[in-house]
Amino acid sequence: MRKKRFVAFAVASALVVLSLAGCGSVPGSSSVGSAPEPVQSASAPNDEKQVIEIAVFEGGLGGEYWEEMMAAYQAEHPNVEFESTISPKVGEIIRPRVVSGDAPDLLVMTDGDTSGLLVSMIKDKALLEITDVFEGPAYGSDIPLKDIIMNGYLESKKFQPYGDGRIYIAPKDCGYMGMVYNKNLFEEKGWEVPVTWDEFFALGDKAKEEGRALFTYQGIYPSYLESVLWPALADVVGQEGINRIFNYEEGSFNNPSVIGVLDNFKKIADGGYLMEGTLALNHTQSQTEMMQGNALFIPNGIWMINEMKDAPREDGFSFGLAPAPAMDANGTRYTSANYGQISIPRDAKNPEGAKDFLRFLYTEQSVRCMAEKSGTVLAVNGGADIAKEFLSADAYNMFQLDPGVKPFFQDFTTLPAGSKVDVNQVVFENGLTKLMSGQISSEECAELVEKAFAQIRDEQAKLDG
Repeated sequence: MRKKRFVAFAVASALVVLSLAGCGSVPGSSSVGSAPEPVQSASAPNDEKQVIEIAVFEGGLGGEYWEEMMAAYQAEHPNVEFESTISPKVGEIIRPRVVSGDAPDLLVMTDGDTSGLLVSMIKDKALLEITDVFEGPAYGSDIPLKDIIMNGYLESKKFQPYGDGRIYIAPKDCGYMGMVYNKNLFEEKGWEVPVTWDEFFALGDKAKEEGRALFTYQGIYPSYLESVLWPALADVVGQEGINRIFNYEEGSFNNPSVIGVLDNFKKIADGGYLMEGTLALNHTQSQTEMMQGNALFIPNGIWMINEMKDAPREDGFSFGLAPAPAMDANGTRYTSANYGQISIPRDAKNPEGAKDFLRFLYTEQSVRCMAEKSGTVLAVNGGADIAKEFLSADAYNMFQLDPGVKPFFQDFTTLPAGSKVDVNQVVFENGLTKLMSGQISSEECAELVEKAFAQIRDEQAKLDG
């Protein structure tokens, strides 16, 4: 854990560093798409001393971006002092404080964090509504901040968790998840990325002739399959149907359209398209096998580039990302959207300061800094192109989608308080793992999920009285 205090006397040195670094700009950062101009903070215009405390999950993207952006904000606001806790276990560290009402001002972690803290805060309505931040102007601009954010993000339940049109969570980094493949290999072989399941399996037959498997995945951690399953289901059931699944509605998972997709997952295994030994491999083992050319595709996202930077690989390996196959060429292809989340706890001591710093994070300076320090892209329109000079060719390629491919969010309705159901465990560990190991049929897999959905509905009904 790193706990640091950024104080006003550091401003002069920060200005020098920022003027030389790729993250830097002169004081007065412009929002994306606007010209640089002097900036007056909307919420902290006076010289009164104030503290903004942030707590950041430190994962594969590291913490350097946050240190740079705190220094950059402080350069424009010398009255502001930052306190930060940056740790891979930040959820566990600050949970007791959140419970006691002593929350930080800004919380940077996702609802997938193993601590479950953000999910608990959503259930307990412990987050501050921040709709006004996005309805208001972007930093240093008259453009509404919401118009700068990447299309489709703010409307998702990941950021409007109650589905009421009110924003409680802000997007951070973005990207896509899908089927990672060796782009250079495909170009050398003249192979096209498959659009349909039929094309997918036809490519698998070509791969077999060369001693390669078509597909592998992180067998011990089967939830990685989410980046293929949910988009594939969205293709066959449409937005209305996928919303029914994400609301745990009766019959939403056990129907012919869903079973048709499950049949394709079963075919991967039964048809000899799954790499031998997949079910016993962890994430790094399976990813290494794929990068060495033993399988054409593996479900993953942009973080795999950094996570596997030292892993052995096939000569000339380069990263590409393919969306999940569609049932036919006229279907709608989706690719799961990767997302980071930033929130302001309801009990924050300095919510206005946190809001202003949040606005500052959507400047062009911030886009460039995130790319340089974290190797990824902020969730703003055109972010990959703004940041291109700081992205590797692999990273830039992972942000490129074919025309017509739509970003997709897993917008599951928040489970009832105290729910005993783990949806990921049911779908992937109890369902797809058994399906792909030949233990159950597609129909039995669908029924397993339906039973879990029924339990969730019963739990909610009891809470509702």
